[in-house]
Amino acid sequence: MVWLAKLFAGHDARAVPLTSEVQERLSAWRKLPAPDLTRSHYRSRYVLIDISIAGSDWKGGPLGSIGALALVDGLIDFQDALHLAMVHPAADAGQSLAEPPPATPISGEQRRAALLSLLGFVGKAPLVAYHASFVARRIERALAEALDVELKLPWIDLAWVMAGLFGELGEKSAQMDAWLEHFGIDSVQRHNPVSDAYATAQLLQLTLARAAHKGFETPASLIEIEKARRHLYQSG
Repeated sequence: MVWLAKLFAGHDARAVPLTSEVQERLSAWRKLPAPDLTRSHYRSRYVLIDISIAGSDWKGGPLGSIGALALVDGLIDFQDALHLAMVHPAADAGQSLAEPPPATPISGEQRRAALLSLLGFVGKAPLVAYHASFVARRIERALAEALDVELKLPWIDLAWVMAGLFGELGEKSAQMDAWLEHFGIDSVQRHNPVSDAYATAQLLQLTLARAAHKGFETPASLIEIEKARRHLYQSG
């Protein structure tokens, strides 16, 4: 919820009036039709999302960058990708230092522009991430703070869906690396958001093929698999 995100955002996220151009772009995005979750996987557009956290505090550190990649009609389009830096490069590049300097977020105006680009890229497509709740919280909080936007799009957690569809492989859902190794998928640069979104897109392709073979042919059916798997885990 937008009001809840603002409550915990702190003083730096105080309301800043949005320009007329920003308001027009937000209005256009809001008017886009809701995703049709009943279409076939192979007639749908999924958006894979991943993020990096700047600094060593992965729970509370600032959002470092966002990576997004689209899977359209079952195919990955390398031209349909997005990378957004949310901190200044020097701060995000301190991983090789023993004590990296504190991350410095980009300015409020730059942040709004970046997140508008994200909305424009996503449109109203269903979103897919591995361990989606963590990614969703950070993305939705950033949108609420910067643009006063509630995303209200379906998130599909590939960790739960794959555990439900590939049960014969055992409990590999905790770590994405286990799935990548099992299927022989290489990540170009592990923990880089765009590279990880690409690796996740390849896992999604395998998942869609298995899902369709088992009669789960739509985005809505993946959501149902996730719900069933969560229920099984919570009641076990």
